[in-house]
Amino acid sequence: MKATARAHPIQGLVKYHGMRDPERRLPYHDSISVCTAPTNTTTTIEWLPDGEEDLFKIDGEVVDGRAAERIEMVTDHVRELAGFDYAVRFESENSFPSNIGFGSSSSGFAAAALALVEAAGLEMSLPEVSTVARRGSSSAARAVTGAFSHLYAGMNDEDCRSYRIDSELEDDLKIVAAHVPAYKETEAAHKEAAESHMFQARMAHIPTQIADMRDALYRADFTDVFKLAEHDSLSLTAATMTGPAGWVYWQPETIAVFNAVRELREEGVEVYFSTDTGASVYVNTTEAHVEEVESRIAAIGIETDVWEVGGPAHVLDESEALF
Repeated sequence: MKATARAHPIQGLVKYHGMRDPERRLPYHDSISVCTAPTNTTTTIEWLPDGEEDLFKIDGEVVDGRAAERIEMVTDHVRELAGFDYAVRFESENSFPSNIGFGSSSSGFAAAALALVEAAGLEMSLPEVSTVARRGSSSAARAVTGAFSHLYAGMNDEDCRSYRIDSELEDDLKIVAAHVPAYKETEAAHKEAAESHMFQARMAHIPTQIADMRDALYRADFTDVFKLAEHDSLSLTAATMTGPAGWVYWQPETIAVFNAVRELREEGVEVYFSTDTGASVYVNTTEAHVEEVESRIAAIGIETDVWEVGGPAHVLDESEALF
């Protein structure tokens, strides 16, 4: 009863903010994202019928506290689906930095959900697995289905699940990741989302944003997709900054990247910025411009990587297990 799975993290394009039901992590509204590769999380799961307690490790460190509670919510749900109460050994490794705004919880819970389901012998489609991953992180639902994906809001697992959106943009999109290593706390921001006076305005705007984003993806219109994503980043930040805690995630380096992107656009380069809840920046461009864009961002003195679109979560061969 052992399995290993791998998933890619997401970049939010129309981002979710706030949870209607924090236990099942049901978001207030729909969201759309794109997975980034080669960044990934690999997770090995082994169900232990004779085991006495669960063991969770991430990047070699034993996990406890709230992080362990979130993993337990996912493992408990799979135990319920499988109809057993076995202990579990859980080990996970990330190929990229966590907690700086690059979606590590999305790939982490996506890989965990698929490995847990596979090791339990459950036959589930990826949209069904997305409802398992969602219990750890709503973003993880979209990391399960991969590439461009849409998580629908709802009050149950039949409605609130993720589906992939096919788009020809998958082949041309290049993402210059600008690393700004400032620790961020996403869960706390989601808890207080509805307390911002900007939240209802965001809720009113989201349905149009979702419809426009889906249409632009189907048309493979790079400009429309990433202009919308850039605008949504500003909208999300307006809501987080005006909540009770006044979260301000951006750092001076973040703003420097924004300014460089806008300068490049004035020079005729097709490029847009995007952020989730964090200081790091996704700089979205095309194959034709990626070298110029990376060079300009690196010149600011910021560490960069070049990523592309990542596919869905998938099960790995036994030879790639972490233990």
